[in-house]
Amino acid sequence: MSSHRLLATALVLLAAAVVPAAAPAAAHAAADGITRGTIYKDGPDNRYLLGGEWLFRRDDASVGLRQRFQRQTAKTGWVAVAVPNAWNVGDHSAASMTGTVAWYRKDFRLPDRRSRMDWLVRFESVNYRAQIWLNGVSIGRHTGAYLPFDLRLPRGALKRQGMNRLVVRVDNRRLGADFPPSGLTGSGDPAGGWWNYGGLLREVYLQRVDRVDVTSVAVRPVLPCRTCTATVRARVVVRNYGDTSTRVRITGSYGERSMSLGTRTVAARSFRSFETRIRIARPRLWSPARPALYPVRFAVRAGDRRVLGYRLSSGIRSIKVAGGRLLLNDRAVSLRGVGIHEDDPLAGFAIGSARRAEIVAQAKELGGVVLRAHYPLHPEIHELADREGMLVWSEIPVYAVKTEFLKRDVVRRLAARELEANIVANQNHPSIMLWSIGNELSARPGPVQSFYINRAVRQAKALDPSRPVGLAVAGYPSAGCRPQYAALDVIGVNDYFGWYPGPNGQIADRDALSDYLDSVRACYPNKAIFVSEFGAEANRDGPVQEKGTHQFQQDFIAYHLAVHGSKPWLSGSLYWALQEFRVRPNWDGGNPRPNPPIHEKGLLRFDGSKKPGWFDVQRLFAAGQRLGGQ
Repeated sequence: MSSHRLLATALVLLAAAVVPAAAPAAAHAAADGITRGTIYKDGPDNRYLLGGEWLFRRDDASVGLRQRFQRQTAKTGWVAVAVPNAWNVGDHSAASMTGTVAWYRKDFRLPDRRSRMDWLVRFESVNYRAQIWLNGVSIGRHTGAYLPFDLRLPRGALKRQGMNRLVVRVDNRRLGADFPPSGLTGSGDPAGGWWNYGGLLREVYLQRVDRVDVTSVAVRPVLPCRTCTATVRARVVVRNYGDTSTRVRITGSYGERSMSLGTRTVAARSFRSFETRIRIARPRLWSPARPALYPVRFAVRAGDRRVLGYRLSSGIRSIKVAGGRLLLNDRAVSLRGVGIHEDDPLAGFAIGSARRAEIVAQAKELGGVVLRAHYPLHPEIHELADREGMLVWSEIPVYAVKTEFLKRDVVRRLAARELEANIVANQNHPSIMLWSIGNELSARPGPVQSFYINRAVRQAKALDPSRPVGLAVAGYPSAGCRPQYAALDVIGVNDYFGWYPGPNGQIADRDALSDYLDSVRACYPNKAIFVSEFGAEANRDGPVQEKGTHQFQQDFIAYHLAVHGSKPWLSGSLYWALQEFRVRPNWDGGNPRPNPPIHEKGLLRFDGSKKPGWFDVQRLFAAGQRLGGQ
């Protein structure tokens, strides 16, 4: 068995061991596939996985609302599926990429029937528009994928005894203003940076609320210098779901240090914040070489009852930009890493724990210390990155959004919501290296993009002042110096010199790469510069000068990493991508002999086998990576 599969297996077994078992009082719920706990470790202890059998039906003609699928009690017309689920995996047609409507249904009994309990339902990711009903009563809507959202189950609709029926209508037909947007390629096929999988793509949970619940937790270590005493600031926001005010007390621990966040009265149906700070002398610093973690625990009491516990892992480290370099624990770095997509030949986007562990293990085996995706990753990948010493370029899917859509206030507000949700959900992970506000917007930004960048940077800094903010841009020499990037800390350059021709052939010659990178440095001397993408397709053996051959890919890798390595000021270089994934019908990726819809720049084939270029990247990553000391 390969080393990465051994690590993946070990990580999966460990994860399985820590998921709490179903409580005896919830034995009846286990028959419905409801188990106490979550797939990932961090978070509150009042969640229940809604597993087991779900029901599913397509609605290509979009007649379900008229025929009231949400009110049906019979199972006729529904088929059994497991969730997470991507309904169009394996269908590579244009219609599959364009999207449709489908319905999910879960019949369940409450795992705790006590009348004082309120209940929420939490969706980790639904693509793309969701309408949700409980026992035929509409309880909410949501737009957007890749990030979680919660809805309260209304007391008037919820059955304490007997069977409840949760129904979700999912519409994955994308619009030009969505993230990522829809559109058409030059050949008239649906466009997209990755396959438009429809469905409940990540897990669904019930969340029990004993009057008071935690809505957000921020644990932020501040490290003035690598030898300094660290200050840890903890903030917990709670919500009182009751009709009367209640006294709430929160205590906790950070490693071996205890914390008291105080006792306060929380008014009925309102929120209140609890905060404290502690100092940690001689902290163990988190870094890729030594990913030291501190266990963090909180206990919440309402009146005389302990109503919930909350746990996470925290790492003490600093990450900032100074003198045009990214500094990790005050030392300049030159990092190497890979882009990833959550995709699988059989499961599509709806991958499980084993596949997530394998992704991280493969990236580590390659020698990478950075992961980048075009959207927020599954919580379990973040936790694996924390434990394994991987940094994450955390990006929201504001991907190639055209200016005509970005200028709309509603689109910018949706982007702001994505950014806030990403930061709130993932800010406690030491692996998060930066917040990226988008990828490949117009390479010649005007006032619309300038407005978006400035507002997004301010928003990110207000929510989390401890991390840099970046943007990935298409690397075109004609773009010149752009004052619109002034607010950014990090600029990622997507480098395809010698692969794509670019507008007017300006990046067709790879020999122009070195001078171009120097010009970027001259434009932005005080910003950290990354090569946020580079790669070439490969699916066959052949001449080194023929695009699409393994030999061309190997030569491309060697040339580009040599140029990147010759720039001592470059903060990092990320190969795109670790493994092949589905993109869109008729994708060619610049390959004269493509295999649509597969993106074949991956170093691993879709089946997980290694291409020759894998070994080149592994060797060159080891030679070119500088972690800045430990």
